[in-house]
Amino acid sequence: MTERVLITPEAEKVLDRLREEYGELMFHQSGGCCDGSQPMCFPKGEFRVSESDVLLGEIGGCAFFMSRDQFEYWQHTQLTIDVVPGRGASFSLEIPLGVRFITRSRLYTHEEASDLTAINV
Repeated sequence: MTERVLITPEAEKVLDRLREEYGELMFHQSGGCCDGSQPMCFPKGEFRVSESDVLLGEIGGCAFFMSRDQFEYWQHTQLTIDVVPGRGASFSLEIPLGVRFITRSRLYTHEEASDLTAINV
């Protein structure tokens, strides 16, 4: 099965560091402007997901949710969560570390698109 969301080794190292401090974590990416359009990491359960969110999968042991509207736009792409130096302007847990999570994407191949993991709505 083709995973819908992946994580780079560098981002997973940051995630492991955050998990040591905060415990279980989760991700959410909304369709909002500015900060809301980047993936944000929260302690598990701190961000309340709703019927307008879909569960795309799990990365580094963390659930990854996206707003349904944003998913409609990104549904034909595989997302890879990465980390880059710099300070984002959000409430995401990695910000004090001087890095921020970003989403990289690429279109699925025809073969990958025919074998996608199911989303949980």
